[in-house]
Amino acid sequence: MTEQAPSEARPQRARRADFKHHRVITTRWMDNDVYGHVNNVVYYSFFDTAVNAALIEAGLLDTASSAVFGVVVETGCRYSASISFPESIEAGIRVAHLGNSSVRYEVCLFRIGDEQAVAEGHFVHVYVDRKTRRPAPIPADVRAFLQSLVREPAA
Repeated sequence: MTEQAPSEARPQRARRADFKHHRVITTRWMDNDVYGHVNNVVYYSFFDTAVNAALIEAGLLDTASSAVFGVVVETGCRYSASISFPESIEAGIRVAHLGNSSVRYEVCLFRIGDEQAVAEGHFVHVYVDRKTRRPAPIPADVRAFLQSLVREPAA
């Protein structure tokens, strides 16, 4: 095994203050795997839940009738520490890129009261027309909400 060069060192974990929108999520018994921590696939569910709940609560997504909605086309996650049941965590949401029909979210999970993320994820929604399932422009009201979550440039 070779030692990492400084340029290859793992980047600093995201901090709670890097996010404008936060949501508490409670782990469930079924989230734990045989190793006693939340299984990696559940993290993606937490990301999806945090973003879609924010859109629903803002009145911007009706899963049964919205004419245009986002579908996930890409996901990723980097894990720094494990979480387990019973535990409440907090998801921080921000927008890293806002295109014509797509948005890249960054969603990080924090233990309640901790400043550094235990998991740093991303996913991309491409907005599609409900009937044709073809890409469609992000609706103006959704775009305004997403714009409010755009990541501030590092100082």
